[in-house]
Amino acid sequence: MHVTTAQLPPAHASDDKIFATPDAVIVLDGASAFRPVPVPASDYADKLGRHIVVSLERDPSVDLRAALRSAIEKTAEELSLTPGDSPSSTVTILRRKGPSVDVLALGDSVIVLPDEVVTDDRIDDLNLEPRRLYRERLASGKGYDDTHRRLLRELQEQQAVRRNAEGGYWIAEAVPDAADHAVTASFSVEAVPWAVLATDGAYDVMTHLGLDDWPVLSKADGAELSALLERCQSWEDEVDPAAVSLPRAKRHDDKAIAVVDVWS
Repeated sequence: MHVTTAQLPPAHASDDKIFATPDAVIVLDGASAFRPVPVPASDYADKLGRHIVVSLERDPSVDLRAALRSAIEKTAEELSLTPGDSPSSTVTILRRKGPSVDVLALGDSVIVLPDEVVTDDRIDDLNLEPRRLYRERLASGKGYDDTHRRLLRELQEQQAVRRNAEGGYWIAEAVPDAADHAVTASFSVEAVPWAVLATDGAYDVMTHLGLDDWPVLSKADGAELSALLERCQSWEDEVDPAAVSLPRAKRHDDKAIAVVDVWS
């Protein structure tokens, strides 16, 4: 298995993190805490990803949910995190295991496969009013004003009470049980010659601009992937700075993409 990656900004300055083992790739998108905490989202996602790598390298056939559960537990313990007052992160994992390919998604990052897209969109399925309102305002040209910032605060407050709770959504934070609610699937290796893992900051702009010819992208090298992310960022700056065409919480989100040649 061969993995090619790109990030914008670079990994050390990003809340997005990418890790790889000989048989797996892990992509995380760290999110700021709903309330101020002394642990940056970047640090949380980095430590969480490293613990997932340890689990997968110790036992390459471990259940992916079990690996994630252990990583959340260890990360929360080491960083002294408490549920509800901690940063969080999406998690996507793809692993080749003998004749099969296993995938896991917790949160709204995506795994693109030849015949489907695997993601966890439960947070969007909440359909909370502040989210609908801020997107409508952006589409009508209101821009990133004080009302937009107020709606984002209200949205975060409403999401907070639904985070890692039945009827809400599940995310990697300080509750190991969240791992048990991850979306998982297995496929034959023959059905998955390639895969693309991406955080929403990359995926949303790519699909909006029609830069999502996945079979072609599956053959891209690192320079081509970096140029693709730069093109997305330039479009946000130069064509849609007020998010009229593509309503989004902020002008630029961190962007990460990993292309996997499963058969190599």
